[in-house]
Amino acid sequence: MNTTNFSRRDWLKKSTLTLGALTLIPSEIWTNNVLKAQSENSPFLYNSSNYFNEFTPPIVEENESLVILRANENPYGPPPKAAKAFQDEVFTGNRYSWKTLDDLMETIAKNEGVKTDQILMAPGSSDILEKVAMVLFQNGGNVISADPSYMSLMIVAKAVGGQWKSYKLLDDSQHDLDAMEAGIDADTKLVYICNPNNPTGSITDAKKLRDFCSRVSEKVPVFVDEAYIELSKNGLKDSMNTLVAEGKNVIVARTFSKIHGMAGLRIGYAIGKKETLDSINEITRGGMGITGPSIAAASASLANTDFLDDCRAKITAAREYTISFLETKKFSYLPSETNFVIFEIPMEGKEFLQKIYAKNVAVRSFKFWDKNWCRVSIGTMDEMKLFTKAMGEIFA
Repeated sequence: MNTTNFSRRDWLKKSTLTLGALTLIPSEIWTNNVLKAQSENSPFLYNSSNYFNEFTPPIVEENESLVILRANENPYGPPPKAAKAFQDEVFTGNRYSWKTLDDLMETIAKNEGVKTDQILMAPGSSDILEKVAMVLFQNGGNVISADPSYMSLMIVAKAVGGQWKSYKLLDDSQHDLDAMEAGIDADTKLVYICNPNNPTGSITDAKKLRDFCSRVSEKVPVFVDEAYIELSKNGLKDSMNTLVAEGKNVIVARTFSKIHGMAGLRIGYAIGKKETLDSINEITRGGMGITGPSIAAASASLANTDFLDDCRAKITAAREYTISFLETKKFSYLPSETNFVIFEIPMEGKEFLQKIYAKNVAVRSFKFWDKNWCRVSIGTMDEMKLFTKAMGEIFA
C-alpha cells in the first residue's frame, strides 16, 4: 500500500479540514445526514447521481414504543457473559488496556490462522473502512466496488480526493467479478467487496470470490468486508482469511456489532499483510479508540459460541417468517444471508417512510436501479410481526 510521507500532525490537519462530519462514527454520520436533509426538506440523504440514494426519514419524536428495524443490530445481544465482563472491567478503567488488547489479538490471531502483527484493532469495522480510505486516497486514485454496496469507504475516499468506479450487481445479486477485474486501471488503488453485501443481503460464491481475490490482489489490494459473514449459511467457512494466511494482499474486516450484539460497544478488527496494516497504523493507531470494557466484552463473546448460535437460529427463523410474508404479499425481494432483507415497494420511498413511521416502525428506504426499496432489519419475532402488520395495513 503506497502512502505519502505525511506526518501524523499533517494528516490530522488535512483530514480535519476536508472530512468534517466524516470523522464521526457511522451512526453519527447517518444522524447528521438525516438532520441536514430534514432541515433542507431534501428527499434524499446524499443527493448524488452516481450511486444509489437513501430516502430521508420523516421528522418524528422517537419513543420507547418505536420498533427500530433500520440499523441491522442483533436484538438479543450482547451475550450476558460479555455484559458481565464489560461491567467488571469498568473498575480498572483508570489503567490503559494494552495487556487485555494483546490477549484479545492473540485469540483472534489463533482463530483466523494469522500472526498477531497481521491484525489491526479498531472501534468497529466501519472505522477501519474509513481509515483505509483516508490513508490510501489522500493523493487521489480510484476504488472499485459493487453498486449498490456499503458506502462508508467510498464516501470517505471521495471526500479526500479519490474516485469511485461502481459495477452493478449481477441479476442473481452476486458481485460482477469479471467486470470489476476488467475495470482495474493504472489509477486503481483498491477493490472493495462487501460479502455478504449491504444493503442487498446477498452473498457471492466463495470459490469464485477466493479465486478473484487471489488473482486480483497481485495487482491491487482487495478489501473484503465480512461484517455479516457469521450470519450466512456457511458462516466463517466462506471467509477470505485463508488468503491472508497465504500472504496475499487481501484485507478482511470483521465486527462485533452484528452477530455478537455489541454495536454500541464499538469494536472490530482487520487482518491483512503486516506492511499494509502498518501503513494504516502509522497514522491512525486504531487500538487507542477501544475501551477496556469493550475489549473484555469481546473476549467473553468469542468464548460464548452457544449464545451466538442461539442468536443465529432466532434471527434465521425471524428472517424466514419475514420472507414468507413478502412472498404471500407478492413483494419482490433479494436473497439474503444476513439479518436484514431488502425488497421492492410499489410506492415512492419518502411517502412509504412517512406511512410506516406513523405506525411506529422504523426502517430504511433506498432508490437504485430505478426502483424504490425497503430494507428491514431482522428483530425479534414479535418485532417482525409488528412490521408485517404495518406492511399489511399500508399495502392492503
